[in-house]
Amino acid sequence: MKRPSFPALALAGALALAPLGAVAGESAGPDSAPAWPTHPLALHECLDIALASNPAIRKGVQDIAESQGIALQQKSLFQPKLRSTGGYTQIDSGKIETVSFAPGQPAVSFANPQSWNANLAVIQPIFGGGKLMASARASKLTREAALANHQALVSDTLLSVRVAYQDVLLAAEQITVQEASIHLLEQELADTRRRFDAGTVPRFNVLRAEVELANAKPRLIRARNALRIAKNNLAVLLGFNIPKGTDQDIPLQTSEKMAAEPLDLKLADAINRGLGQRPELGALRTAGKLRGEEVRQAKADYFPQLSGTAGYGWQNRTFVRDLDRELHGWNVGLMLSWDIWDAGLTKGRVAAARAREQRARIDVDDTVRRIELEVRTAFSNFAEARDVLESQARVIEQAEEALRLANARSEAGTGTQLDVLSAQTALTETRTTYSVALHDHNVARAKLERAVGDGVHLLPTATRTTSPAK
Repeated sequence: MKRPSFPALALAGALALAPLGAVAGESAGPDSAPAWPTHPLALHECLDIALASNPAIRKGVQDIAESQGIALQQKSLFQPKLRSTGGYTQIDSGKIETVSFAPGQPAVSFANPQSWNANLAVIQPIFGGGKLMASARASKLTREAALANHQALVSDTLLSVRVAYQDVLLAAEQITVQEASIHLLEQELADTRRRFDAGTVPRFNVLRAEVELANAKPRLIRARNALRIAKNNLAVLLGFNIPKGTDQDIPLQTSEKMAAEPLDLKLADAINRGLGQRPELGALRTAGKLRGEEVRQAKADYFPQLSGTAGYGWQNRTFVRDLDRELHGWNVGLMLSWDIWDAGLTKGRVAAARAREQRARIDVDDTVRRIELEVRTAFSNFAEARDVLESQARVIEQAEEALRLANARSEAGTGTQLDVLSAQTALTETRTTYSVALHDHNVARAKLERAVGDGVHLLPTATRTTSPAK
């Protein structure tokens, strides 16, 4: 049984791990790495950890938060605004004109040296030449494009985790192969020494067995180093902070062995699925629609802008010095603005917006061709890896049987040491080739699934089997 595919599931998981509060800026701090695992990890566990803790995915969630902020700005253009204003002014009495109505009478001023006012108004855009509706549509498209881009980011990250996990499995399998090779060579050396002590073989045979054993040890050293590097790479993708004081071999273990899962897929179906499911293509198509709305927003400046206002205000009386004496009342009105001539500003904005729209269309066409190429390449690579793996399916059994026969002939005195060493070398190479073929098959499958826009399909625990290499 296969688990659900990941394009939407991965996105939903990432967003679920970053709820609205986190997207709004209340997310965990930069040091919120996952706790170091205390048990070997299965692939699906690694994918879950990556969804929650991978730095690229966590940054992508913040990109969604940014897009939500941009969408909110666009949406605000056609929403009513509640505005409050107020002020207090005190004027030097020397600047206030006074009038004397009769000789000898004190001068009278017609202004208050102190004044205040407070106003509350609602402003509602009514007509913007199409800009208001374009802003509403752009708000929705901005969110959709951000989600599609994040979906592509999640898919790429999970592919990297799958490949890194397979790298760890391959490195561990190569250690097993090299240890088995050294064990065979040690047995051969012990047997050759026994025969040399019995006087049935020359000293040369002992030296050759010792040389073969010494030559095999560097391969084991390199395999162990490859495992250390592979585990470090996987730990970084999962967002782990390696514990302080940890030696070169970090305590990160995997619970699975390499196993090939068949995939029945035709090239034509793969191309159709890729063109229909790839999030990058969806993001570019949405971006093209968004560029079209930007053209409409730019062209809206050719038309007048009309807004309605309604409010209520308070102010002190003009001819009364007591500031507590006030006037208040309501007001309604319309505001019309129209740049009849703007020296080509609007024309330039429209031209730039149209160029961006055309570029978006070209990007879509180019991406369609590029996705088809990626699918064809991934399909071809998977077919090659599958054929190579099938060609190696029974070779290990044949190599083991060849080694058994070489040992039997050597024991009977009809074979040579060279036959035994050659058979041992062939068995090691066969096991190595098979493990690499199995790794390449699984990686090629993961890349093909990514190319066609499918998610990650995981095998249930009961069907996970070990590799023939032991």
